[in-house]
Amino acid sequence: MKIFKRSVIILMLLSFLVVFFTGVIRLPETQRYFLFVYNYISASSLAFYHDWSGIVFVFLIIIHLIFERRWFNVILQSNKVIPEKVAKIIYVIAVVVVLGLATVFLISHWPRHVTDLSKVEVKEYQGEKLGSISDFRENSIKGVQHIDRQKYKLEVTGLVDQSKSYSYAELLKLPAYQKVVELNCVEGWSVKALWKGILVKDILKGVSIKPEARTIIFYAADGYSTSFPLEYVLNNNIIMADNLNGVELPPERGFPFQLVAEQKWGYKWIKWITKIELSDNTNYKGFWESAGYNNKGDLSGSKFENK
Repeated sequence: MKIFKRSVIILMLLSFLVVFFTGVIRLPETQRYFLFVYNYISASSLAFYHDWSGIVFVFLIIIHLIFERRWFNVILQSNKVIPEKVAKIIYVIAVVVVLGLATVFLISHWPRHVTDLSKVEVKEYQGEKLGSISDFRENSIKGVQHIDRQKYKLEVTGLVDQSKSYSYAELLKLPAYQKVVELNCVEGWSVKALWKGILVKDILKGVSIKPEARTIIFYAADGYSTSFPLEYVLNNNIIMADNLNGVELPPERGFPFQLVAEQKWGYKWIKWITKIELSDNTNYKGFWESAGYNNKGDLSGSKFENK
């Protein structure tokens, strides 16, 4: 029994260390110092280890409490303020609460069914070989977002004469364009794919942009955001893609729309777009940019602001 108890404590320590170090690596404030890690492990695998080691840690705490409940009772019974029977009841309630929280966390992080699109997606376009949807890594800030197309709304607001909201069906009525563009991630991987979607400037034709607007800001369903000079979007035929390699954009890639930010690092390719804002704030910084990534995001420039 002593060996078992010691094993639980050792496993608790190991799982805590995994949670701690994977959490530090994923923190926006410190990620720049750990980019080399992504040469050996994908962001989605890192998130998997972080979440599941947390679950293991919680269950080990529960096991430890079960075998060492006397410690719990002694603390509660200090100075005989709480009778032993009441202390046991409180202990049981505490274990149930921790177990309940662990169960909720487990359910909320249980992976959803992912459809294999490798057999239907386009592998080559006009003689150019393309990467696969499965080549992309899942590295969003809050996991995959699942958006109901019937309830989806894209809001266009900010420095416009009147804000406007579009449904998914309304957006798909706009002219569609497709192009082969390569996404390059700061983690070191890249995927060339065929993107099909609608021009951002066609969406903006539905509103009257005020002359002082200089910046366009995109917001996502998970709270992510990023920005660009307005002229970049207007002059480069930037599209919001709803189709990837000939198939409808899967949730893992940003359904209903992912921005195809050509010649920009992957953190500029915002997914699950829900709002577009026109602004005069040329210094607006999105999620990763606020953590130190270069606000311009140019492939030819530095990855970080201080380099």
